[in-house]
Amino acid sequence: MIDKRVATVAEALADVKDGSVVLLGGFGVVGQPQQLLEGLLAQGARDLTIVSNNAGFGSPGLPKLFASGRVAKLICSFPRPTPPAFEELYRSGKIKLEVVPQGTIAERIRAAAVGVPAFYTPTSVGTRLGEGKETRDFDGRTYVMERALHADVALIQAWRADRWGNLTYRGTGRNFNPVMAMAAKLTIVQTRHMVELGDLDPEQVVTPGIFVDRVVLVDSPDPPPA
Repeated sequence: MIDKRVATVAEALADVKDGSVVLLGGFGVVGQPQQLLEGLLAQGARDLTIVSNNAGFGSPGLPKLFASGRVAKLICSFPRPTPPAFEELYRSGKIKLEVVPQGTIAERIRAAAVGVPAFYTPTSVGTRLGEGKETRDFDGRTYVMERALHADVALIQAWRADRWGNLTYRGTGRNFNPVMAMAAKLTIVQTRHMVELGDLDPEQVVTPGIFVDRVVLVDSPDPPPA
């Protein structure tokens, strides 16, 4: 019997290893798996590479992870000057930063999910973000080659899930979560609601259970729809 449910956040995260590349779903705090972030802080893995839309604006969990000294590198699109923990670490050379345009980071993750090793994009041509990268001309226009962004772990927030790991999302909480769920060796999901098999409308399942390894039910306030 397929059953991907685990009883606790600690159990879900038990074997996350030092040095892991971690995809973190969410757009700011919206759709970000806060309980899994808190669990990762307690779990103790170090030298992590975090892949996130931003540096933790609005998030109570990600700044704590930075402040604990557990993150070696951040790959993101928007390293705005908050939270101060990240900025201070970056300016002191204690954390590496790779800035990737938002559409490019989404496509790099999607490429990893579907087995595409690299792709060409006009984004970042002639800018510092494109320096040192291979370029090629197509039909008179220059493109930069970007490589797929594979990960060891994806931390995902879902709205509803069943024991097979089929997932639905609520409103804008969907954001990066579905594509990240497909691109990691180990996909761990926190869900607000756990339902019986057959209760999810197949037409509304965004992430099929084949991409999910573990699901944990969390008790968190229902956010307003967005």
